Amino acid sequence: MIHIALHFMVPLLVAFTFYRNRWQGAVLIMVATMLVDADHLLAVPIYDPERCSIGFHPLHTMPAIAVYAALFLFPLLRRRKGPAKDLQPTARVLHLVGLGLLIHMALDWMDCLL
Repeated sequence: MIHIALHFMVPLLVAFTFYRNRWQGAVLIMVATMLVDADHLLAVPIYDPERCSIGFHPLHTMPAIAVYAALFLFPLLRRRKGPAKDLQPTARVLHLVGLGLLIHMALDWMDCLL
């Protein structure tokens, strides 16, 4: 139960700390990335408390995590130059989706360690 609560509390903390002027939207986007757990429906049994999801479920594999890292980093690397150095709206969403997915994977990995 704590694990699931962390999937809400950590994005809230990150959004309020790093995206303070638009923290509500950032939280919604990052929490929406919990839909990545839909790949658990492909497993038999669907839920196994002893199973580590990292490396087992298709959207929790290293290639998928590399894509999530690219989603997080690419908008930062392609940031507009000039007076308005803020991210474009689409880039901001991709950045937050990547961040939410990386937070999700980190929390799942920590759960595997325990």
